Amino acid sequence: MDISAINEDLANIDAQINDLLRALSNGFQKLDKVKDPNRQSRQLEELTEKMRECKRLIKEFDRELKVEESQNTTSVIKMLNDRKQAMIKELNSFVALKKQYGGNLGNKRNELFDAHEAGPGPGEEGVFLASSMTNQQLMDAGDRMMNETDQAIERSKKVVHDTVNVGGETAAALKAQTEQMSRIVNELDSIHFSMKKATQLVKEIGRQVATDRCIMALLFLIVVGVIAIIIVKIVNPKNKDIRDIPGLAPPVNRKLLWDHHYYR
Repeated sequence: MDISAINEDLANIDAQINDLLRALSNGFQKLDKVKDPNRQSRQLEELTEKMRECKRLIKEFDRELKVEESQNTTSVIKMLNDRKQAMIKELNSFVALKKQYGGNLGNKRNELFDAHEAGPGPGEEGVFLASSMTNQQLMDAGDRMMNETDQAIERSKKVVHDTVNVGGETAAALKAQTEQMSRIVNELDSIHFSMKKATQLVKEIGRQVATDRCIMALLFLIVVGVIAIIIVKIVNPKNKDIRDIPGLAPPVNRKLLWDHHYYR
């Protein structure tokens, strides 16, 4: 087909369809060499998905072809229609192959299933139809079934007993954990109360320390003032202001004796 005679969209769709048809052809050729039914089934599903995609692209090709009918010549339209029919024919051949492989795969699975059903399973050796068994065989078979039933019951009892023990141990562990959690909560409450009391005590100590500091500061000021007055008195004993301070002025008798001695 002359690709230059069609537009770019149709050419892209045609190329995608060609790739899918080529992949389908190669896939069915490889499918003949696969012997494993499961693997063959998976590959057949992959090929089926590619056939669905190819069918979708052919429909899209047909829609684009109808849009281009008014813009192309009759010969181009005929060529595109022939191309579409050839793609549909090739796709239908792959659909027929898919049905054929699907039928063969189903027959293989049925044969495997029938063989499995016909053959004796594990533990079924020596099992006969009841109609062909003698009374002794029936009794033996009944005894075996009863023994197997008793063993199954004993196993079930053991499982139930183990389950009850596990449940009891779990309940005891949960109870111990619950009590431990309760103790932890009580300890946390005690710690919280202790921290609250400690905070109050620290606040009271802080207030007391502040009061003591104020008193010490006041006493320090008084001592400094007294020391300062004493120093000034020593340096300048004639200072009348200091002399008038109670306790610092010299006694009256001592002053008179001093004046008398001076005038003599």
